[in-house]
Amino acid sequence: MVGLGAMPGYGIQSMLKEGHRHLSGLEEAVLKNIDACRELSAITRTSLGPNGMNKMVINHLDKLFVTNDAATIVNELEVQHPAAKILVLAGRAQQEEIGDGANLTISFAGELLEKAEELIRMGLHPSEIIIGYTKAISKTIEVLEDLVEKGSENMDVRNKEEVVLRMRSAVASKQFGQEDILCPLVADACMQVCPKNPANFNVDNVRVAKLVGGGLHNSTVVRGMVLKNDAVGSIKRAEKAKIAVFAGGVDTSATETKGTVLIHSAEQLENYAKTEEAKVEELIKAVADAGAKVIVSGAAVGDMALHFCERYKLMVLKISSKFELRRFCRTTGAVAILKLSQPNADELGYADSVSVEEIGGTRVTVVKNGEGGNSVATVVLRGSTDSILDDLERAVDDGVNTYKSMCRDSRIIPGAAATEIELAKRLKEFSLKETGLDQYAIAKFAESFEMVPRTLSENAGLSAMEIISSLYAEHAAGNTKVGIDLEEGLCKDVSALKIWDLYVTKFFALKYSADAVCTVLRVDQIIMAKPAGGPRRDAQPGGGMDED
Repeated sequence: MVGLGAMPGYGIQSMLKEGHRHLSGLEEAVLKNIDACRELSAITRTSLGPNGMNKMVINHLDKLFVTNDAATIVNELEVQHPAAKILVLAGRAQQEEIGDGANLTISFAGELLEKAEELIRMGLHPSEIIIGYTKAISKTIEVLEDLVEKGSENMDVRNKEEVVLRMRSAVASKQFGQEDILCPLVADACMQVCPKNPANFNVDNVRVAKLVGGGLHNSTVVRGMVLKNDAVGSIKRAEKAKIAVFAGGVDTSATETKGTVLIHSAEQLENYAKTEEAKVEELIKAVADAGAKVIVSGAAVGDMALHFCERYKLMVLKISSKFELRRFCRTTGAVAILKLSQPNADELGYADSVSVEEIGGTRVTVVKNGEGGNSVATVVLRGSTDSILDDLERAVDDGVNTYKSMCRDSRIIPGAAATEIELAKRLKEFSLKETGLDQYAIAKFAESFEMVPRTLSENAGLSAMEIISSLYAEHAAGNTKVGIDLEEGLCKDVSALKIWDLYVTKFFALKYSADAVCTVLRVDQIIMAKPAGGPRRDAQPGGGMDED
């Protein structure tokens, strides 16, 4: 039977495969895209700021996430809509570049698109809106430079007080009320592994070990590594130890060729076993003679090898993750040897102490290294549940990324929505000087900044209208550093409250938002090809489908 699909199509249908979808024009493409992006930003917006609400996300692997970290939320949601995906990519770019501010990027982009919809309904063309938004973001970056705190560009990244000052708002947005405990921990860990040239700071050098039990106040920083497994064998401690690392495991190596051994008597069998034993003992003795006190294996540890390790008083650790093994080598300065053999002196690593400790019912191996030569620090986090520990880890991650950013650019600007209100005020003044239709777009861009104080107030249960109007009044009087004190629900000078944001975080968040919004607004047609494989959309149950 020949279906309708065999008939020649008309218009765009004659050009594309059957089953494609084509949306065009303002109503179908532009406004639908804006709607999808607005839905996405509505999800992340309620998680903005210190009082942000948590989201419970269960991903495709049935893993549960309870967090207010926008980057985690949008990554686990697996957004399918092409326009909303652009916002997700902007948030991801922010996360990879700065490590903080992904929520501001997505929420601000959603607000800009909402304002763009109002302008489209008023009769403006998307091109005019894009021109206005482009002018507005250029002016925003100009104003942002003016708001930088004088003298903040000169900063000693090894001064704990200054580091904590810049890190507070990033950590408080994830764990409000815990920042006074977390910030000093993160600052200590970062300063311990900061290289001579701070610009080369590596985020991967600050590790997190999550151990259920205790409370956040039991958390500590270890100069070295904490492995979440016990030592193999009975030796649980080694001081001032040289360390040999074998990536291929500590076991008798099988030969590459297969052979058959014919044994005629019990004596021959005994001798055969003895030669194998002697070979293993020889290898382990060679390692002990090289001065090693600790053997680290990247794979299985054989029973016979373990027996001889015990005899020669060698502590044995097993690290199955190759990434963890690499970090271990970095911590101790060891070189991973591929097969069991006598190591050279320069291949051995060193640690002040390697010991097995019990923390809250979990046995962990702590590898400590004092001054010099140590390039890994571990923050040991304690908490009551896995979800809380995961969220604490994200807060630490934000703190470490903020440290990386301040190593490159330490400039700070007022936080707690003081910067956003000042930007809104200055952009509104700028829009009045513009002629042409793009002045409406600039005015709406300025209005979008009100989203931040409004959201912060609403999430804290305050009256948004009162807060915004009193903020405008203060800024009109020339108090550019007045922001919201969420604890008291009043507008106060943020320099007294010590709430500062990093300039680079705000700079990239606003820039990525504006870029994503202009990309979405430039789209006026969506053409979706027929999905590969699977039944066609026009297929009828029980046959009757056309042949291509």
